[in-house]
Amino acid sequence: MARLLGSVLAADPGVNPNNSGLPGLSVLKQMVGALLTWGLVACVAALVVSVILWALGHHGGNYSQTTSGKTGVLVASGGALLIGGANAIVAFFSGLGAGIH
Repeated sequence: MARLLGSVLAADPGVNPNNSGLPGLSVLKQMVGALLTWGLVACVAALVVSVILWALGHHGGNYSQTTSGKTGVLVASGGALLIGGANAIVAFFSGLGAGIH
């Protein structure tokens, strides 16, 4: 039983990513690229609002508002980092996954 299970798990189905499997792939790539752009624009807007919030909180002595502004700056920066590196992150983990035997 264990030998049969081991041979079933070790079977390679031979499926690989390709660019010709489905129609409309170029349109989907354009849509995802547009979403990346929207995400980066949203991060810029969030960063600007957060910096303003941080500055107003600091000058007004409102430490809660200052903390919220600082948190917003970190979140917007982290979001921009992840969105900007999305292709590289996916390619890295795809390469790791392809190396599993």
